[in-house]
Amino acid sequence: MLTDFGTHPADRVPKAELHAHLEGTIHPPVLRMLADRNGIDLPEGVLDADDNYLWTDFNDFLKIYDMAASIIRTPRDYYDLTLDYLGRVAAEGGLYVEILTSPDHVFDLGMGLQDQLDAVVEAIDHARAQFGVETRISQTIVRHYGLERSLAAADAIAAHPHPYVTGFQMAGAEDAYRPGDFRPAYDIAVQAGLRCTAHTGEWLGPASIRETLEALPMVERLGHGVRAIHDPALVAELAERRIPFEVCPGSNVALSVFESPEQHALRGLWEAGCVITLASDDPPYFHTSLGAEYRFAMDVAGLSVADLFDITRNALNAGFMDAGTRESLLQRVEAEAEAEANA
Repeated sequence: MLTDFGTHPADRVPKAELHAHLEGTIHPPVLRMLADRNGIDLPEGVLDADDNYLWTDFNDFLKIYDMAASIIRTPRDYYDLTLDYLGRVAAEGGLYVEILTSPDHVFDLGMGLQDQLDAVVEAIDHARAQFGVETRISQTIVRHYGLERSLAAADAIAAHPHPYVTGFQMAGAEDAYRPGDFRPAYDIAVQAGLRCTAHTGEWLGPASIRETLEALPMVERLGHGVRAIHDPALVAELAERRIPFEVCPGSNVALSVFESPEQHALRGLWEAGCVITLASDDPPYFHTSLGAEYRFAMDVAGLSVADLFDITRNALNAGFMDAGTRESLLQRVEAEAEAEANA
């Protein structure tokens, strides 16, 4: 979270994100609190003495992520971490969040999916009342856990509907299986009335994005998608089709998807007319926040305050929410945009 929030032009822009892994949003002090409350010794190598998550590459990040997530043991834990994160987003001007949560993590903890869902929903309601932030849930299968577990997770998701559960997607290692292998899981989600996205084009190249969209035609948005920049024809196609990108610059730079901030694809995708949204992914792991992502868009990618308002509009228009909620949030954005124009 930004300690100097309010000092940057981007801070004045209301914000929305479509890509925040709930189990990856655990602020290190919250993780330590959960470990103490649950009587668990924090595994060696998860945090350093300064409360930084310790990892060296993407595979190591996945390992540390799972180790940290294993500290979550009760529905109360899910309530606390959800409310903490939504409060942090709201403090930086966030008004809409889609949190990604994984039934596989819940199953691994021996917790009932309904119990977890009830706790997260309660936190969402309290965050709306306390902070004015609206939230929806995107249930997520983990690609590298395999096909059998993806089907079990999809069945469980379909069996536990809720008005706040509006999305479905897959995350994890992109080189595990082919996108089409997960078509049965996606079909279950579609039959359950969920809208779909997928992590793609983060680690693998443009061909992976094409394959994902062809094999999973129900996918409406790209989780990351930034490797598309290496194929101008694909970028032009995605821009023409108005397929939104969930761009997470802080994550991409920290994980060396791009070698430097200046090499990030955000500017190129924006100039090509792509539908861009910004998100924080797993913010404490990458020393970022939603506010920091908006600052990156200005300071590094050269976008304007007006552009950032458009990015928030993009996220709200692409968000998996009902029309009434969307209209209400867009009205809040337009009120802020008018105030900014008249300042």
